[in-house]
Amino acid sequence: MGKKMGLKKSNFKKKILILLGFGFVMMNIVANFHARKFTHFTDNKIERTTSPTELGNFDKIKTIIFGVNNPRPKNEIQPQGEFETIIIDGTKAIEAWHIKKDSAKGTVIICHGYSGCKSKMLTQSAVFNTLGYNTLVIDFMGSGGSEGNQTTIGFYEAEQVKNALNYIRKQGEKNIILYGTSMGSVAIMKMEADDQLHPTAIIIECPFGTMLETVKARFKIMHIPSFPMAYLLMFWGGIQNNFNAFEHNPNEYAKKISCPTLLLYGALDAKVSRKEIDGIYKNLAGKKSLKVYENVGHENYLEKNKEKWMKDVGDFVLDTEE
Repeated sequence: MGKKMGLKKSNFKKKILILLGFGFVMMNIVANFHARKFTHFTDNKIERTTSPTELGNFDKIKTIIFGVNNPRPKNEIQPQGEFETIIIDGTKAIEAWHIKKDSAKGTVIICHGYSGCKSKMLTQSAVFNTLGYNTLVIDFMGSGGSEGNQTTIGFYEAEQVKNALNYIRKQGEKNIILYGTSMGSVAIMKMEADDQLHPTAIIIECPFGTMLETVKARFKIMHIPSFPMAYLLMFWGGIQNNFNAFEHNPNEYAKKISCPTLLLYGALDAKVSRKEIDGIYKNLAGKKSLKVYENVGHENYLEKNKEKWMKDVGDFVLDTEE
């Protein structure tokens, strides 16, 4: 009798271990699939997955299993007036619009966010043009007119910021400001931390504190636990894209940024926490300013706060000219 009971317990333990092993394998398969879809754009004809906050229960389950639809960002409009389309060579060739002003005070390089493209940054470009600056509005790799279908959420995009900055410097420009939103901000921060090219100033909107935090936030938005899937997604995303996603850390990049920096944040941002922003702001090594917009989330601040955004940015830019 005792031996039979022992055998039953042993078989039960084996079944549990098999189930746990099967579950672990399945979680890795799903995470691998998610990481691929998160960092690689698909055909433009596929409709983008609706925001998680707007999904029904069935669609949420479908998204959890199969990942998001992430069509390649496409430029829908062009700048008004004269502009030049240029290609900047590098590991990936990127396309940019160079919009020039007569007797310009300098040049602002404009960097879009995740799943964005340069046409979505034209309203910001117009503000900088009004302030008397040329603008260079870039498509990161995988977006718009640039090469590839891959995105690394600011990691390899940092090299593209460097190439754009060097391109403008070769034109004889000395007064260069870098402006980015979300992923574009992170790319700017990583570039400056890695290469110390010392632009005149940088303006960064809603950068995440760490890659892990921004992945966790997306699980939180869908009201599902982030452990262990966020960690597995990070692991497989790094493997697929050949970098250590756990070390993609703007909070640390900030410690190496000594140029004047304007940090902008929307208080309703569900993807980037105030704690992350405060950590970045604390670590910035140079002259710095933080402006918070109480009525916006992870979105274009100009749409709801045009006057405040223009004043905050205008005052900061004016201060760099003195």
